[in-house]
Amino acid sequence: MPALQNTASFRTYRPDDLACCLALFDENCPEFFAPNERADYEGFLRETPSYVVATRNDRVVGAYGVSGRGRHSSLNWILLARESQGLGLGSTIMKRAVARAIELKTTVLCIAASHKSAPFFTKFSAFEVKTIRDGWGPDMHRIDMELHLSLNSDGHQI
Repeated sequence: MPALQNTASFRTYRPDDLACCLALFDENCPEFFAPNERADYEGFLRETPSYVVATRNDRVVGAYGVSGRGRHSSLNWILLARESQGLGLGSTIMKRAVARAIELKTTVLCIAASHKSAPFFTKFSAFEVKTIRDGWGPDMHRIDMELHLSLNSDGHQI
């Protein structure tokens, strides 16, 4: 596997990352996101969410967020630059997302995927709980998924 995952750095999203994150969205549209989702994503970013960006050579090459408390948390808006796809960065992000969900003491990481991105999440044992045909827009089906996390009494993954 190429060394991209080892050279990416992670940091908290800042409002000045807005344009870079929207560019990531645009790179992945319409393959993984429906065009009508862009306004929702921009609104999410403008709220300055609990969100993380991955950078390489001072360029944003990925982003994701995990939010929630209690039994469930949600994986929010995971995106990768096209040149970063297939190089291990997505797997690194998923490991970090799971670790964050465990920090939040949740046992279920909820993922709202598309039918095109759902196969990626199944590699990490996420499974489909509901399908909404055209849920994200025409020909972009929403797949609601769950990734169950087993925690010991100290809140660490088993």
